[in-house]
Parts: sequence; C-alpha cells; structure tokens
Amino acid sequence: MEENPRERMADAALSSELLFTYRGALYPKMRCSPETFQVLENFVARRDDVMLVSYPKCGTNWCVQILSDLAATVSSSKDVKPVFDILEFGASEKYKIMESSPSPRVYATHFHYDNLPKSVFQSGTKKLVILRNPKDSAVSLYHFHNKNPALPNYSDWNDFFKDFMCGKVVWGSYFDHAIAWNKHMDEEGCLIITYEDLKENLVRGVQQIADFFQFSLSEEQIRFIAARATFDAMKARANETHGKIGQALFRKGDVGDWKNYFSEAQSREMDAKFDECLVGTKLGAKLKYDVYCKT
Repeated sequence: MEENPRERMADAALSSELLFTYRGALYPKMRCSPETFQVLENFVARRDDVMLVSYPKCGTNWCVQILSDLAATVSSSKDVKPVFDILEFGASEKYKIMESSPSPRVYATHFHYDNLPKSVFQSGTKKLVILRNPKDSAVSLYHFHNKNPALPNYSDWNDFFKDFMCGKVVWGSYFDHAIAWNKHMDEEGCLIITYEDLKENLVRGVQQIADFFQFSLSEEQIRFIAARATFDAMKARANETHGKIGQALFRKGDVGDWKNYFSEAQSREMDAKFDECLVGTKLGAKLKYDVYCKT
C-alpha cells in the first residue's frame, strides 16, 4: 500500500508533542523533562540503595515487585515501608523527598549506563540489571506504545520495527544499552540477570537477587515472594498496584511471542544486528540468543 504523506506528517507531529530528545535519546514528556534530568545529575546515591537498571519492557515491573518485597521483608521497622520510584520520572522536587527517605530506597531506571548519575558509581550502589532477548523486547515495547497515552501509537508493526532497529524509540537503542553493560558486567556491585532465566526458575532468581543485595531470608520467605511475583499474580493485582496503566504493563509475559510478528526478513535483520553487536561476548552468551531468537 502506498504511504500517505499526511499520515506521516500527523505521526511526526504527534511524536513531537509527546516526546523530547535528551543526549540523543527520546523520552516521554508526560513522564520526564530535561529540567529533571539536569537536576538528576547531582542525585546523591547511597551505598545501601536497591537499584534496578533495565531497558524498557525487559522485566522492569517484575523485578520491582521482587525487590520491593525483598526490601520490605528485611526492613527493620514494620512501620517503614521501602519507597519505590522510577528515578527519571516526575518533577525534580522529588529528589529532596528521596534525600530524607529511610533506607533501603528502592528505585529503577531505564537510563543508558553513560547517563546514570555519577554518585551511583562513587557511592558503590549495587545495580541489578535485567535484560531480555531483543525480539521479545521489541514486540512488548510495540504494544506498550499502543496502550500508553504518554507514547505515540504505531498503526503498523513494520514501522515500529524500523524505528526500534535504529534506536528511534523511547530511551534509545536496545543494542546500545546491551553493548554498554557488556563492557561493565564484571564490575563489582553489578548483577546481570535475564528475563528468560527468571521465567525458567523464578524461585532461584529471587534467591539470587536476595543474595546479591545481602538480604537474609528463609526459604519459605523466598518462595512466598516468588509466588507473588508470577505473571498471573501480578496481572491480577495490576489495577490495584498500577492503576489505569496496569493492563498496559502486563500483557502476556511470554517468551517467544516475537514469532507472531517478525517476518523472515526482519528476523534475519535482527540476527545480523545481534551478531554485529554482541556475538562472542559474555553478555551475548548470557542472553542465549540462539535458544530464544532463532526459529
């Protein structure tokens, strides 16, 4: 079908209304602002902060659930519940509130490694990083665009795929994120896990995360937290925990849904991109691309 130039103009105008560019990446205006990002550069991280780093739609809310439950379980005061936040969301005034928040503070970010506040590294903050195979990540982000009023809609998967492959989506290129973490995955205070490994054995994953943050819990507590973090359990509570956006956050939670969207040509294109960026690397092996992304 011949492309309608007016539709393309309308899409571009909508994108301009909803997104802004900061240091080469796109961000949603309804959630973020350049002013907040500038203040965030001076954010004071703590050594005992519980920090999650993820590319969008790679398991962020899943790990937030796990981390929040872990932190709450080990909290010394039953009257003080750990406060969760997406670090780059909202107005900059919130950082003053965070300064006075008790430890452990639990927060997540979608920022690229190079854009994280410098104090995160200076303070020795531990960073849990979750990554997901790029094909499922792309499909999940495509649907999130179409269900989230803060983001432009895509009427056609093919258009989204083109933008995803060149990094013209929110928070930038998946592959740029992955390449950066591959360089730093062996640094002290960094644990990289995958969405697929959590799906394979959630109890083992929760225990691994607890051990990394030195949370001492019983086997029964670990299993209880894992049960609350299953996809079905989280989707059932989505409206309660996330409000109207809840159903957009929890769609399928499957591994391999990409096969319902990728054409053979698109699959080959992403295979080549993965080979270019990550084949032969430690992170590339951890992602098990041949297992999860080859038909």
